[in-house]
Order: sequence, then C-alpha cells, then structure tokens
Amino acid sequence: MENPILTEAKAMERQLTAHRRWLHTHAETGFDLPETKQYVRNALEAMGYSVRDCGKCGLVTTVGTGGKVFLLRADMDALPIREEADTPIACANGNMHACGHDFHTAMLLGAARILKDHEAELKGTVKLMFQPAEEIFEGSKDMIAGGVLKNPDVDAGMMLHVAVGVPIPAGTVMIAAPGVSAPAADYFTIRVQGKGCHGSAPQDGIDPLTAAAHILIALQEIKARELGIGDQAVLTIGTMRAGQASNAIPDTAVMGGTIRTFDEDLRSKLKQRITEISAGIAAAFRAEATVTFDSGCPTLVNDPALCAHAERCLTALLGPEKALSVGKLNAGGKPSAGGSEDFAYISHEIPTVMAALAAGEPAKGHVYPLHHPKVTFDEAALPYGAASLAYTAMEYLRG
Repeated sequence: MENPILTEAKAMERQLTAHRRWLHTHAETGFDLPETKQYVRNALEAMGYSVRDCGKCGLVTTVGTGGKVFLLRADMDALPIREEADTPIACANGNMHACGHDFHTAMLLGAARILKDHEAELKGTVKLMFQPAEEIFEGSKDMIAGGVLKNPDVDAGMMLHVAVGVPIPAGTVMIAAPGVSAPAADYFTIRVQGKGCHGSAPQDGIDPLTAAAHILIALQEIKARELGIGDQAVLTIGTMRAGQASNAIPDTAVMGGTIRTFDEDLRSKLKQRITEISAGIAAAFRAEATVTFDSGCPTLVNDPALCAHAERCLTALLGPEKALSVGKLNAGGKPSAGGSEDFAYISHEIPTVMAALAAGEPAKGHVYPLHHPKVTFDEAALPYGAASLAYTAMEYLRG
C-alpha cells in the first residue's frame, strides 16, 4: 500500500509542475532574484505561512512549534547561461535553470504544503530555507550570518539535488554515504605583474606572459609530484588574459582557476603551494605574482546517524527500489562526484544529509548534464522530491 504522504504529493503534481515552470521561465541569478523571491513569498503566504527575509535575498519560515528543529533547504538561483533546450518553457532572458534549482524550489513549496496540512501532527518544528546565490557559493554563508540557524536553533538539516543523465528511473532518491559527499571548491586569480614595452625591445621590459605560462605548467606538477596515490584533487586554470597588441609586451597577465578537494587539510596545502609556486616562478622571471582566493565553499559532510535515518524513512516512503544508499552502491569506495555545493557551510554547523533525486534518464532523452544549455529534466520526479523532504522531516521530529 502506498505511503499516504507520497499519495498526497502525487495529488499535487499539477501544482508542483506549475511552480517549476513559472520558476524556469523567470530564471534569475546570484542575489538578484526579485521575481523569484516574490513568487516564493506569495506561494508560502497563500498556504498560511509567516515569511521573513534572511540575509541579502533569502527567505525563511517555520511550521510546527517547540521541540526539535529540522531544516529543509532549497536554492532558488539560476545560471547566466542562454537556454538552448528544445522545450516550450525555455527561458528567454539569458539565464537558465540549468542546475535544477527550479525543481528544488518547487519541491520545497510542495513539502511546505504537506507539512502545513499536517502541522497538528508535527512533534516539533520544521524550518524552510529558500536560498539565493548557491551557484556562486555565497548564499548559504550569507543566510547563516543572517540567522537562518537561530531563532529557533536548528538541530539537523537536509537538502535534495536533482540528478540527470543517470540510468535510474525518475523519482528515485539516492541518499549520500556518511562523510564527505561533495568536494570543497575554491576559485582563485593569479595576477602576474611585469613591465610593458615594445615587442622589438624585450630587454626593456619584463614579460608577464612568459612567467604566467611557466606558472601554468608548474601548477600541473602539484598533482603529478606532490600528491599521493590516495589524494583526490583537481586543479584547473580556465582563463588567461593579457595584452591587446601582438607587437607589444603587456604590463600584466591574469589567470583564473579552481581547485576541488575532498579533504580540508589537502585544500589548505594546495592553496599554499599555488601561492608559493606562483610567487617563486614569477620572481625567477623578474616579475611579481599575487594570488587571490575568491569565492568558494568547504566540503559537504553527511552525518552518519542522519544518513541512516534518511535511508530508513525514504525506504518506507518510496520502497526499496526507489530509495538507494550511495554508500551501499559504492561499496565503501571514495566519492567520485566533482560538483561542489554551498550547503556545505550548513553541514559544518549542524548534522546534515544530502540526497540526490533522479530526474532524467538518457533513454528518455535527458542526455545532457547539469549546467549544459540543452539540459532537460523529467517533471515526473517532482512529487517524489516533495514527499521525500516532508516525510524525512516529519519522521525526524517523531524521533
């Protein structure tokens, strides 16, 4: 017999789809989410919620009273990608929900409806967190500073992220294994200062491009010669900009890159070595290099007890064929996903669990990955996500 919470979620599939499609066609980025924020506020207030601002652009509300407090989070921002998907709801404003945050927000609105309908049965409080600026790794940290984990203090939390291009039926939930499930991410800029001159007289200048080229090559040696066989890290230089004329040596060269790591100590080591190598090689070429670390986020850590709780709840809700444990599937192997997630900041403050929701099989035409301008999602997954969020929170409070 189907779980009643799942039945309720399926009954609101039309409304969940409507939420998702409105959000998809009104994609906004970063902290600049005026239409999205107002839409979410209006939807929550129509359900009877009292909604308050949190941080620069976040929203928070609660359902239930007293007892333990369980946090459910959805990110609301899109990416500055022009949509190329063959779909009647393609966003036309130059932005795109290519990471599925429209799904996340729609599903949390669905969970909010379920929780409100069952408010009298809740054995505590559920806090709903609607977050901006996940794609730039700043929204979660901003809402923490704005007090999202306080008043009332949060005991534990959960997030759900859609997954596409996986050969798993839509609506299947994959619960993260205990420990780190998403790597830390750090964006950095290397600015090499030289001395510009005419290209015919290199002896009168200091070439920052030559220094930058040697820095780029040397940074690749970190992975080859300074990390052990068990260390997991990726270092990428994605941009290099210098000069405007082919017959002139420029004053400066600027490179931009990222590092991804599953270990905080290794993260610190890489940042130190990037700085040391850049400065040392620049000096060898009579230039100067300055390394600046910009936005980023730490590793996302899953609490063992909460992972076990989520697995029990979601198996009871969805059945064993639609509730999968990543730890069991991976047989104890190391995490392989490279995408970072700024819910990591929350995971370093309270016990949390991350789950993934299958929302697009290649066999059904969902062949493009997240962040691709042609990525598409299967809306049949929406009720399963809404039910999973609501039921996990309800059962946590039930103890």
